Amino acid sequence: MRRALPIVAVLLLGTPLAAQRPDSVRLGSVLRAALAVDPRQRQLAIAAEQSALRLRNIDAERLPALAAAGQAQYQSDVPHLALALPNVHVPLPPHDTYDAHAEAQLAIVDPTRAPRRGAERAQLAETQAQVRVTLFGVRQDVLDAFFAAATLDARRATLAASAAELAARVKDAAERVRGGTALPSDSASLAAALLQRRQDILQAEADRRAARARLAELTDGAPNGAVSDDAPLALPDLGAAVARARAALDSVRARPEYAELAATRERLAAQAELQRARERPQLQAFARAGYGRPGLNPLATAFDTYWLGGVQVRWTPFTWGSVEREREAIALQREAVDANEAALTRQLRRATEGDLATIDRLTGTLALDDQVVALRADVERETRVRLGEGVVTAAEYATREAELLAARLARDEHRVTLAQAQARFLTTLGEEIP
Repeated sequence: MRRALPIVAVLLLGTPLAAQRPDSVRLGSVLRAALAVDPRQRQLAIAAEQSALRLRNIDAERLPALAAAGQAQYQSDVPHLALALPNVHVPLPPHDTYDAHAEAQLAIVDPTRAPRRGAERAQLAETQAQVRVTLFGVRQDVLDAFFAAATLDARRATLAASAAELAARVKDAAERVRGGTALPSDSASLAAALLQRRQDILQAEADRRAARARLAELTDGAPNGAVSDDAPLALPDLGAAVARARAALDSVRARPEYAELAATRERLAAQAELQRARERPQLQAFARAGYGRPGLNPLATAFDTYWLGGVQVRWTPFTWGSVEREREAIALQREAVDANEAALTRQLRRATEGDLATIDRLTGTLALDDQVVALRADVERETRVRLGEGVVTAAEYATREAELLAARLARDEHRVTLAQAQARFLTTLGEEIP
């Protein structure tokens, strides 16, 4: 018994007083912080910068396109007159010719310029929508880490309360042993139960640190979103939001995939408009100035400067059906987008069925949990009194206390699981969590 007393003292004094807790961490703020620090957010700005460069290239087509070229060649024959006239000598042009010139082209009428700008903007919207779809997966990672940590927080707190209660019983048993009203085995039995609680707390604390570390890594780099090790996690109250989303389940279109599909439709519409614009005539002005031998006179034998300018029209009304086939291909792509949207809606409905069933089950279960805990607490309280009177053994009290602990842990788990199912339901639909 003398060897057991120091152990009992350590168990009684091993838990320090809880320090003042900082403000609770909300799930919505963690979600926003994790999304804000995800490196893939940079892809949105990159896509915008790339699109801006391509739009500037389209705008630059309003300016003249300048080019320079040069050429030297030797040809086997040149223009000549096959006539022999008396006292008339017609010089032959040289067989070697040279030309260096600069030329400019300016699009006066280009029906494709505005449609190409529209197509580029539509492509940017689709690319950014695809990035947001990729980023949406971060939400599920945050939910898993947040509720794993919340579950372990609740478990640790409940185990700590149980350990504190057992520590009080160990102290009472030690006093009764010293007074000769209890057997040393009673104190040893309660001390063993307390040691088991300490082991459970150590395990819960290790698991909690791992879950916290994962959550902190997801928000690493956020100025106000990082989760400290001692910050309590507040379970979100999502009952009202779930009820609203459930009532409008068939019309909710908040998932980023729906925005991506809408952007794809816009891109296809822009491509169809571009195809129509390419069928219209284009008007260009051109100018050319150069120096060479010969110049514009093919019979000249000396180097000379020259220039020319004019306008030209380009129109391809006959494309042998290629434009019509492109339109048919775009129409088929629209049908594929509609099919993907319908499949997405059905998939989300199937994905939410499990969460809705869990929400309904746990809503009723939690009401029963409170009753179970209250009854177990009454039994534990009565057994504690009988233990003090020496009517029951410490082993029986430890059993009743373990049953109360199991009921409290089950209630804690059900509360967290309900909040997790509600958050997962809203996240599956794409709804924001406050």
